[in-house]
Amino acid sequence: MTDQKIIKTALGEGFLNAEIIDTDQIVFDSAFRPYCEENLCGQYGANYSCPPDCGTPEQMKQKVLSHKKALVLQTEWEIADFSQKDKLRVAKSEHNAAMFRVIKRLRENGHGGFMIGASGCTLCNPCAMPKGEPCKHPDLQYSCMAAYCIYVKRLAESCSMNYDYRNGILPFFGMYVFD
Repeated sequence: MTDQKIIKTALGEGFLNAEIIDTDQIVFDSAFRPYCEENLCGQYGANYSCPPDCGTPEQMKQKVLSHKKALVLQTEWEIADFSQKDKLRVAKSEHNAAMFRVIKRLRENGHGGFMIGASGCTLCNPCAMPKGEPCKHPDLQYSCMAAYCIYVKRLAESCSMNYDYRNGILPFFGMYVFD
């Protein structure tokens, strides 16, 4: 698939914006890792896709940089404030589900890679990790932007996408990193 066809596919799955960039344009900052360590989502040390089990900031960066391209995807959601946990959960779930539909099409066309989601992996609830069992979906498992220490504001700016939450509209971002 050409880059333009990939973008068209993503837009057809409901993304507001889609852009393909070279991975060497992505800005990483390990100062974002402490946000994961705060464990506000409750997944730190309890999910294979989350720190510390997903890898160090440098390992995560190298995983991204070992591929040439990234499809950056954005959705926007009407959410009055961050106390609306159910709306946030639905928005993240729908965003990531649309990502999986795009990824399925890309993989069918020979574009292997991996997903970076709008949240940590929720494919299994609960994750098999606390029981000491192996991941049931290692080919689909995904980590969030914070786990990769991606500077999302800079990423959005480089893709000419809105990053800011304003007027009750909250943007979500994800990426598919591929060759």
